[in-house]
Amino acid sequence: MQKVIISGERQAEIVEVPDPQPIEDWVVVKIHVAPMCTEYKAWLAGGRHESLGHEAVGEVVAIAQPCKVKIGDRVVVQPQWPCGRCRLCLAGDYIRCTNVHNFAQFTGSPHGQATMAQYVLKPSWLLSPIPDEVSYHHAGLAICALGPTFGAYEIAQLGAFDTVLIAGMGPVGLGGVVNAKFRNARVIALEPLPWRQAKARELGADSVLDPHDETVFEQIMEITHGEGARCTVDCAGALDAQRLLLKATRFGGWMIFVAWANEPLEIRGTPDLVQTGVKLAGAWHYNLNDYPGVLQVIRESPVIDQLISHVFGFSQIQEAFETSASHESAKVMLEPWG
Repeated sequence: MQKVIISGERQAEIVEVPDPQPIEDWVVVKIHVAPMCTEYKAWLAGGRHESLGHEAVGEVVAIAQPCKVKIGDRVVVQPQWPCGRCRLCLAGDYIRCTNVHNFAQFTGSPHGQATMAQYVLKPSWLLSPIPDEVSYHHAGLAICALGPTFGAYEIAQLGAFDTVLIAGMGPVGLGGVVNAKFRNARVIALEPLPWRQAKARELGADSVLDPHDETVFEQIMEITHGEGARCTVDCAGALDAQRLLLKATRFGGWMIFVAWANEPLEIRGTPDLVQTGVKLAGAWHYNLNDYPGVLQVIRESPVIDQLISHVFGFSQIQEAFETSASHESAKVMLEPWG
């Protein structure tokens, strides 16, 4: 099969590797669409990376034994390689499994774990069914485009009477706009880049503010009638944005961390939490039992098409990375057979 590797700074290549083989209840999925995520950071940095991608949708093509799927099933390939037996996995919170499989050790090969490839090998219970009326491209939004903020809003129980403040209008933050508007919440988006500001408005954000504006906090307070937002979500991973969100979360509200950040945020227990009643949480993904809700957003959101900005084939892999790294894209879809 073909898969994508990064061979140097701003250099991506397509290489041939052995096809993965099914083992026990792990099945082979032919990937039709591989949504791109943060792989562009490795492309910019250089080095050699041979296992790229954690998002995929496709078709089951090989099984080793009877299991939860059958050949021909259309599926969303959920991320990670959790054990499937621990308390967290059984409750649907598999993304936090502490007994994750060593892929190469379990399967006997390093090939089949990357999703920026033509085939992937996954435990059958991690394959969520795609309804016939949902396209592969739309189904590809069920992972990192809509997933993290869907999980965040489930934690906060975001509803139609709430205001959510989202920092960062990359693909995940833009998905947060889609999810929030589907719940009829009011959305304040924080984003400095013009392309992303425009896309946030296109997806329905009620207010789009520049976080570098010296009066941004005052603007947030004016929009929320001096209360702040009941839910704030960090999709930027920037320390300044996190501090602003914490300050702008209303009494008793939720501040939810979605982005991976390199700098620690200082939280002062008494003024930041005790006196404000603010609750903190992290949202990496959604509980697997909430997958039908994610599908409902995909089926019924009137702006779901606009969340996909570009589609590339493997033959355009350099352009795909350039676009993903430009910060002028929403969700970028990669087609391994194109």
